[in-house]
Amino acid sequence: MAGLIAWLVSFFLVIAILVLVVYQLLCLADLEFDYINPYDSSSRINKVILPEFIAQGFLCVFFLVTGHWLMSLLCVPYLYYDVRLYTRRQHLVDVTEIFNLLSGEKKIRLVKLFYLLFILFLSIFWMIYSTLEDHDD
Repeated sequence: MAGLIAWLVSFFLVIAILVLVVYQLLCLADLEFDYINPYDSSSRINKVILPEFIAQGFLCVFFLVTGHWLMSLLCVPYLYYDVRLYTRRQHLVDVTEIFNLLSGEKKIRLVKLFYLLFILFLSIFWMIYSTLEDHDD
């Protein structure tokens, strides 16, 4: 039963990170279609950057603590990228440069989105597998 609870927690963490990334993509799309001004868009994105980084770090550590080594290893590249951005102080979106970096920022978030969807599908698979394994006992 503990394995199922661990997979449920990881499932909800991945969903939370997915919501944050999709929110950032929506803010960038609104900016691209001129529904929102650059200041509002960048301030909205910058408010959710650190919670995304913290949630991703917690997810990686959570997989490590619960003994899901493969999932932890799969989360390391994303976490490394986030830590690298944070240490170089490149994690926040600049209001004055947002139009110049718009396509690159969207591509980065789309890559994050697909990466997180892959992690989500693996989490769902392992959650179902652990449920069936517990049911057999």
